Amino acid sequence: MKIAIDSYTYHRQFGEVYAGLEEDPGYRITMASFVEQAHQLGAQGVSIESCFLPEPSLAEIDALREQLDQLELECVWAWGHPGGLGSGRAPEQLADLNRHAALAARAGARVMRICCGGRRTRIPDWAEHKSLLLPLLREAVAHSREHQVVLAIENHIDLLADELVDLVETIDSPWLGVCLDTANNLRMLEDPGVAIDKLAPYTRATHVKDVTARGGDPRTFAFWPSVPVGQGLIDMRRAFDALRHHGYQGLLALEIDYLSPEYPDHELAVRQSLDHMRSLL
Repeated sequence: MKIAIDSYTYHRQFGEVYAGLEEDPGYRITMASFVEQAHQLGAQGVSIESCFLPEPSLAEIDALREQLDQLELECVWAWGHPGGLGSGRAPEQLADLNRHAALAARAGARVMRICCGGRRTRIPDWAEHKSLLLPLLREAVAHSREHQVVLAIENHIDLLADELVDLVETIDSPWLGVCLDTANNLRMLEDPGVAIDKLAPYTRATHVKDVTARGGDPRTFAFWPSVPVGQGLIDMRRAFDALRHHGYQGLLALEIDYLSPEYPDHELAVRQSLDHMRSLL
């Protein structure tokens, strides 16, 4: 397993600021500068959030791959923030998913994280939810196979662990797996350790995220802010051991979304997280 950083860790610096929760840092970065920053922090890979590369040209993708190759960084491509396929109710997004599978391959990624939906699109009735997603995912998997890119569905606060396992097992393809976010199922009020154990056998990419409980309504996003890895509620040793047990050899991609106000130094939180992750390896 390799230590990596997901570019969403720098979402504020890319211009996405959660209204009412976060402050604008007052400056912007590019994907190239993020990749360089990850390299300087000693990462062995990066997860590239395509939402921060709107309508990239092929020349931009080629330049990104050249940079990744020069820095010897492994890459996972990421598609679908924030709503992805709309939990099956946005089938028009399938064309964009397929387009990004080709871009992922061109960038040198062998895995592409996808979002089937998000917390705002979740359909409570699993039978309906599953029936809407299956035809879209089957088509997406067939397309991604042509590009030799594995699709990894994130548990994106839209799917319970058993539901995500059901999806992957129903399609039953080596070109479909899971992007395991270590904290998101806690945000759905599931036991995170149990969820990790269930999803680890299918994991092809990760978001290594730790969270704490800040207070208020536990069904809201603000209740569960991110904290540096190792300082929150997620048993990360258990998570890494589960991944190792099931033979996972991919990226362990740090993701910090809404950083708790108790940690005002973003760069320190990143460094502390990476140090703790390394200690577990």
